[in-house]
Amino acid sequence: MLVKSEYDIQFNLSMPTPMMAMLHLHPSLDSQVKAGNDLKVERIDCETKTDIPVSEYYDVFGNRCTRFMAPFGAVRLSGNSVVEMEVTPDPINAHAQQAPVEKLPSEVLQFLLASRYCEVDHFGPISQDLFGHMTPGWTKASAIRDWVHQKVTFNYMTARSTKTALDVFAERVGVCRDYQHLAITLSRCQNIPARYVTGYLGDIRAPYSGAGDFSAWYEVFLDGRWMTMDARHNEPRIGRILMATGRDAADVALTTSFGNAVLTNFYVDSYEVLEDGTTVPSLPGTVPQAAVVTSANRSSAGAIQGFVE
Repeated sequence: MLVKSEYDIQFNLSMPTPMMAMLHLHPSLDSQVKAGNDLKVERIDCETKTDIPVSEYYDVFGNRCTRFMAPFGAVRLSGNSVVEMEVTPDPINAHAQQAPVEKLPSEVLQFLLASRYCEVDHFGPISQDLFGHMTPGWTKASAIRDWVHQKVTFNYMTARSTKTALDVFAERVGVCRDYQHLAITLSRCQNIPARYVTGYLGDIRAPYSGAGDFSAWYEVFLDGRWMTMDARHNEPRIGRILMATGRDAADVALTTSFGNAVLTNFYVDSYEVLEDGTTVPSLPGTVPQAAVVTSANRSSAGAIQGFVE
């Protein structure tokens, strides 16, 4: 199966501004990329488009990042990719075992600790009351995912860049990243390493749900490897395209501007295509309200983050 993903994100800047972007696919997908996966950054002036030089680096989590100096005026970030994927939904690893903390790889330990949006230190008693009695491993990890899915209501209008796991627990409403932050926090309290994931999740071989967007899910470390969990879309899905992983959303901001950058256009889509590029239509479905896009300033990770259904 081939999945095409594309985006067009535009800003207006009042002065030259350093920026960073995390819009490439994750390096682990390199062998599956059949076309694209380039980030084009350009200044738009009436009918004139000028390419802006960029440089790339890999962050401490192994994500592919881009940095550039954005000039005054209108700036566009765009790109697309075609990836070959397995036609299989997210696996259910019902017998996956949880390792004791002392036997975890050293590089995994950071995913047990508190982070910007995941206040592990506030959730110990709560997590223990809810899940402490359960069998360690997949049984407990999936119970945490299911509990968050059941207790939190999805609402685009509640999206805000400062919302933490504690806020989600108190308010019981949020967008995809909020679901994942709460589930990650509760998992870490049960000594299950959990990390945040950002990527594409289109309506592939599923009912159409409206305008595309970037998505968020999370992974838990069981049986010595990372396994997909999604507290928002709590069902096996096809076509997840990995972009970046980190401790929480602060580590995987799509864009970061070191100055004021006003978002003026936000388009994202991910869909199945045939070998000749023909789009495979989604299944009929109900179209929800349009996505709300929020921007965060530098003090809150500088993310320009779209929130997916």
